[in-house]
Formats: sequence, structure tokens, C-alpha cells
Amino acid sequence: METGTQRMLARKDGAIGWMTFNNPARHNAVSLDMWQAVPNILDEFARDDAIRVVVLAGAGGKAFVSGADISEFGERRASREAVLEYNRIADHAHRAIVECRKPTIAMIQGYCIGGGLAVALCCDLRIASEDSRFGVPAAKLGLGYGFAGIKRLADLVGPSFAKEIFFTARQFDTAEALQMGLVNRVRPAAELEAYVSQYAQIIAANAPLTIAAVKLCAAEYAKDPEARDLAACQAAVDTCFASQDYVEGRTAFMEKRKPAFRGR
Repeated sequence: METGTQRMLARKDGAIGWMTFNNPARHNAVSLDMWQAVPNILDEFARDDAIRVVVLAGAGGKAFVSGADISEFGERRASREAVLEYNRIADHAHRAIVECRKPTIAMIQGYCIGGGLAVALCCDLRIASEDSRFGVPAAKLGLGYGFAGIKRLADLVGPSFAKEIFFTARQFDTAEALQMGLVNRVRPAAELEAYVSQYAQIIAANAPLTIAAVKLCAAEYAKDPEARDLAACQAAVDTCFASQDYVEGRTAFMEKRKPAFRGR
């Protein structure tokens, strides 16, 4: 699949779409062209009905994503206007992950630092290897960190752990990340890809409309109460009950067989 840059890889494996940050020489630090490719890849996956789950990964085995590619900052962020444009493109990539209509899994091995953690937080699930490291070094660099990113972290681990991560700016190991709720599952590095693939297949075999409805309701839950679109949530639930998949699910249960859901 063409991505527009060799530093982003995309492939389809049955019901799983794989998007890989491919800059291993820089621990998969994200350059501007990589940010630009993310929405295009996810849009392609969204249009393909055969894709039920999207997995985000990092190439090389040493890092998921280690943050933004600082080597570009002199050129890409040399002025206030350039910084605003860079941030606009990166924010668009983040929103594309958050708003992806299909379940997303961050497969984390190695460093997941700064902008890498921000990418992982945009995903629905995070599955990490035992040797992974997590952190946000903003306080060591004097960087301001926007509300949206802090809210995503605090929504996941709570305000107290979010403040600890930012205040200390240190790296946390996978055991600490699991304790905080930063990751869902942990596996040995040698087993990680097979485990994630199997886990994605479990999700892919379930009813897509049900999963989409849950994802929508969870997204609305994260909003301020007065901003929630409860009518859209109810409409998504109603769509499930009116679907052929609901009939298939009931029939398969009665016939003691696995259902074959079609997303309609």
C-alpha cells in the first residue's frame, strides 16, 4: 500500500490493518511527512470493509515511537508560523487515530516517549512488551503541553498519575505502566506480535456494529456532559438491534456455532 513516504508502512493482513512507524535509525521519531501520512493510511483502512481492526507499531524492535524528530525542528519549527503549521499537521494525525471508526491497538515495544506516548494514548488499546519504557520529558525540555494531550492521559490513568508522569519527566517501566492503567496487557517481547495479532483477530470476529457503537459511546463519555450527543449513541444502539448481524448472532448462539458477522 502506497503511503507517500518510506518512513510509514501500511499493509493489510486479513481483517487487520497494520500501520508501522518506520524510522528505526531515530527510534521511530516522527517526521513531518510521517505525520502527514497517518490520516491517509487510516482513511484507506476505513474504506476497506474487510479491515476490522487497526494495529499501530514501530519498526526495529527498539521503539514504538520515541517522539517528534527533533532534527527537523531547525527547519520545520524555526518560526511561530512554522510551529503552528507543524502542530496543525500533528494534531490532524492525532485526531485521525482518535476518530478512526475501527478499533485501534498500539503494539508497543521499547521506547514510547513524548510524542510516542501521545500516539499510543490516541489508540483504543495498548499492548506492550515487558521491556518497554514510557515517559513524557516535556518538563526537562521546557515545553508547554496542550490540554488535549493532558486530558487523554488523565482520562486513562487519573489526574494524580498524570501529574506524576509530567512532574517527574522520568521513564516508567512496563510494570509501572500496567499498575497505572497506561497499558492493557503486557507480554514478553518475543511473543508480542503474535499475541497482538491473535488479540486483534478476537476483536475482528465480533460484531462490527456493536464495537462501533461502544466506541462512539465511550468517546461521548469522555466529553463534558453538556457536549455529549446521546441521541447519536442511541441511534448507534438502535442500528445494532436492526441489523442482520443481530439476527446472525442470535441464530449462531442457538445453533451453537461461531457467528459470521458482516457489519450490516
